[in-house]
Amino acid sequence: MALAPATTGDNLPAATQVNQLVVGGDAQSRKLSGDEKAAVLLLALGPDFGRPILQELDEIEVRALSRAMVKLGPVTQEMLDDLLGEFVITISSNGTIAGNSDTTQRLLLSFLPPDRVDAIMEEIRGPAGRNMWEKLSNVQEDVLASYLKNEYPQTIAVVLSKIDTEHASKVLASLPEELAIDVVQRMLSLDPVQKDILEKIETTLRTEFMSTLSTTKRRDSHEQMAEIFNSFDRQTEARFITSLEENDRDGAERIKALMFTFEDLSKLEAGAIQVLLQRMDKKEIGLALKGANDQVKETFFGNMSARAGKMLKDDMEAMGPVRLKDVDEAQSRMVSTAKDLAARGEIVIQKNKSNEEMIG
Repeated sequence: MALAPATTGDNLPAATQVNQLVVGGDAQSRKLSGDEKAAVLLLALGPDFGRPILQELDEIEVRALSRAMVKLGPVTQEMLDDLLGEFVITISSNGTIAGNSDTTQRLLLSFLPPDRVDAIMEEIRGPAGRNMWEKLSNVQEDVLASYLKNEYPQTIAVVLSKIDTEHASKVLASLPEELAIDVVQRMLSLDPVQKDILEKIETTLRTEFMSTLSTTKRRDSHEQMAEIFNSFDRQTEARFITSLEENDRDGAERIKALMFTFEDLSKLEAGAIQVLLQRMDKKEIGLALKGANDQVKETFFGNMSARAGKMLKDDMEAMGPVRLKDVDEAQSRMVSTAKDLAARGEIVIQKNKSNEEMIG
């Protein structure tokens, strides 16, 4: 872990590491907060003994402790003695350590904010589902749908009935159509779920889904960067791509392959293009096509009626010269609309676009 002081070696004895925490022997003593107490104890334990503890914490807790360590400031010998004494007395006051709800809560309050402790204890004590459903409502809809599609339709109906309605609609739209219809029908006739069944579903979600979600592979950085590049205007995108090609040609090629650009709209199925045209304002389409190449223009005009195509061409001609910035913005809005339509399942965007031509 990177939380131990840079000057502290892994093999230093604990006493030496404790002494390194004492900064300025004449510094004024002060009362430490819960986060600061935890930070001092972990620094005093050093890498060998502190690492196992840190590995049990989640990212939010590690960040909180890291901030406390950075801002810790001087810790006098007296403060350190008091803290270690308090720690020893706390765990040995009764001669034994009792593991129960009250002792767990007191321990957590010694180094975590009260609201964080309340959330943890509420989930442990029950009702078990309260925070579980809130967590599920924050899971990306396609990820949750991918997990639920392997469950019984009745189970999916129960889960979707418990999470946020807006999120449930997105998850439902991400399920295979036949399964989604089955789930809708079951939700319409869903009776109150027995407590033991609900608890079983919650336990399964917690142990089989939520516990593995945090350990899944991090999102591909090239995919994330491709989305960032998609948000650039044309000139900024070209500048970054050019610079990246000079330093990392392979990385640049991977990003370009993952990007979904305005030109890629011409590679959509005819039905998808027609749906997109119906959703866009005609003036915006004309503005976007003003900066398009001939192939893209032909594709869009080929998916309009002859009358609509002629009217659009006339409108584009009447526009006269337009600013590149306005064209870029119009094209970006068309791309965003296409992505929104795909997210709702109204069109399909092929991620791996093929350049192969079919001949009869």
